[in-house]
Amino acid sequence: MRIHGSRSAPAVIALALATSLSLASCGGGGERPNTDVGKGTGPVADPASPQTVTFFSWVGNEPQMKKMAAEFHDKHPNITIKFENAPAEQAQQVLSTRIAGNTAPDVAYINASDTNDYAARGALVDLGGYMSRSQVVKPDDYVDGFKTFVTWNGKMWGLPFDGETTGLFYRTDRFKEAGLAGPPKTWEEFKAAAAKLTDAANGKYGFEMFASEAAYYFYPWLYQAGGETLTQDGKDVAFDSAAGKTAAAFYVDLAKYAPRDYFNSNSYDGRVAFAKGDVAMYVAGAWFAGTLADEYPKITGKWAAAPLPDGAAGCKTTIAGDSLVMFNKTKVSDAAWLWMEFLSQPDNLAAWTYKTEGTLLPPTKALLGSDDLAKEKPVLKPFADLMACGVASAAPNPKYPRIETVLNEELSKAIYGEQTPAEALDNAATQGRAILARG
Repeated sequence: MRIHGSRSAPAVIALALATSLSLASCGGGGERPNTDVGKGTGPVADPASPQTVTFFSWVGNEPQMKKMAAEFHDKHPNITIKFENAPAEQAQQVLSTRIAGNTAPDVAYINASDTNDYAARGALVDLGGYMSRSQVVKPDDYVDGFKTFVTWNGKMWGLPFDGETTGLFYRTDRFKEAGLAGPPKTWEEFKAAAAKLTDAANGKYGFEMFASEAAYYFYPWLYQAGGETLTQDGKDVAFDSAAGKTAAAFYVDLAKYAPRDYFNSNSYDGRVAFAKGDVAMYVAGAWFAGTLADEYPKITGKWAAAPLPDGAAGCKTTIAGDSLVMFNKTKVSDAAWLWMEFLSQPDNLAAWTYKTEGTLLPPTKALLGSDDLAKEKPVLKPFADLMACGVASAAPNPKYPRIETVLNEELSKAIYGEQTPAEALDNAATQGRAILARG
């Protein structure tokens, strides 16, 4: 599920969970994808007559996207890109409604974690045929975590386009005041630092938590403890394992070091507490670095980023991203592919991600490890390095978004102290297994 990093304001997880729920239950399922689309030999040729490719997204008004569309049209004069825009927080619902009404666009920019759900409902084109003919798009070029998002039943149904990893932001000034030499590297150090940085009587806290985003920010701890969301075959809930309960106990206990007033907030709105110095540690994606630099330049030099502390399973972190997909109702699939392929050129991926004022990461190994990224956007280097530890929260079952909604609700109750962490996982697992059992 894509939570943060959108070119507009980051999406609130509560909205994302709700729209994922409606997405999973809306119509459009059961269709068989056209497996012949993209088959052939040699590079895809331009159309002989004018064609229009509809492109759905919440980024169509971005200057860089408009610039790339103009450059594309110059190279492919018979293809016009028609932007169809929706607000980021409404995009999933709008697109799902269009799929159900058989009015899907040709291409869309979507939350990468939604790709397998659309694919499972037969709404997308298997891109294998096109990729086999491309000199630009090669599956092995993509970071494994990003590729996981767009893979279903062993096939790629989307092209990773941008993303981020989740890391630790910390106030270096608050750490210095508390006598802490640097960021915590283990769970034990993290909890000890959170306690030392907390002075609730004076409105100072070590950490910030958001009950409305409980599931998403639980996942790094789950993976670090050696747990998983679902079993490998995707047929059963796995987060209620012993490892999962260890992670939940640690995660929920951090609430005592967090300002309760922000529990019902979200991680975008909650940025204010970190900016003011009321909170010393903040777990977020790379988007947060850009937000701090843009909105709070006065605290530059008073914060830094670091990897999340290691758990029993070592270095693990969540990743999120966006992908490009082609819908199987398209009548201009070759032209649509040429647009997707153009956007996937290395210079365009760089221009869209780290060579802008934002802090998105490119999805390819070559760009992530490049000297150019470190030079152009040094603040992104720790997050690029974290990609080796990235785990894609794309559970192998299209019903998982509904389970995640339940998990979020139950963990939220635990954060508020209404039940124990173990009870939260048990309750979520019981409801999750009922969801999996339904047809």
